[in-house]
Formats: sequence, structure tokens, C-alpha cells
Amino acid sequence: MNRAGARAEELCAELLAGAGLRVLARNWRCRMGEIDLIAEEGGTLVFAEVRYRGSASRGGAAESITAAKQARIIAAARAFLRGRPEADCRFDVLLLDALERDRIEWIRNAFSA
Repeated sequence: MNRAGARAEELCAELLAGAGLRVLARNWRCRMGEIDLIAEEGGTLVFAEVRYRGSASRGGAAESITAAKQARIIAAARAFLRGRPEADCRFDVLLLDALERDRIEWIRNAFSA
């Protein structure tokens, strides 16, 4: 991951923590894929995808969350949830077009499994 991507994830982790979520893992990997941030909010596991696009030349951050990307995140979340079949969860997306915390767009329940 490049420095800008790492900074974007750090800003998003700070935002989640500041909103009262407990960050459990960063860059959690399995053979199905990677989850940028895993947090807990009131008993609900939050699988968060961070998308940073410093330039709109390849489309904005939101356009980069394709159906294929969602499928990889869902598959990785299922791997994380093994042994926790009753866990409530949701998928959030944090979009950044600039490395500024107050410009993060946080979409809760952005997609579902």
C-alpha cells in the first residue's frame, strides 16, 4: 500500500474511533481478500472499505466499489465470521477524494451480503 492509502486508512480509523466504534483490525487478510478496517459498534461488526482517489481521472472513490470488489469483501467477511454465526454485521464504505478527515464521506450499510 502506498503512503497516501495508508494515511487514508489512518484517517478513517480515527473517524470511526471518534464516533465511538472500537477498531478491532486493520488490513485483515485471508485467501478470499482483504478488509481495510473491522470495527465494533454496539455489538455489530462493521466491515469498512476505505477508498481514496486523489485524482478524478480514473473516476471518483465511489465508482471504484464495483460488484466484484463487494463480492471479495463479503467473502473475506464470511471468513472472518467463521465461528461467529450469530454476529450482526454491516458493510460501510469510507470515501476520500482528499486526505482530510473532515471531507470523509461515510456511507453506513453501503451494501449487503
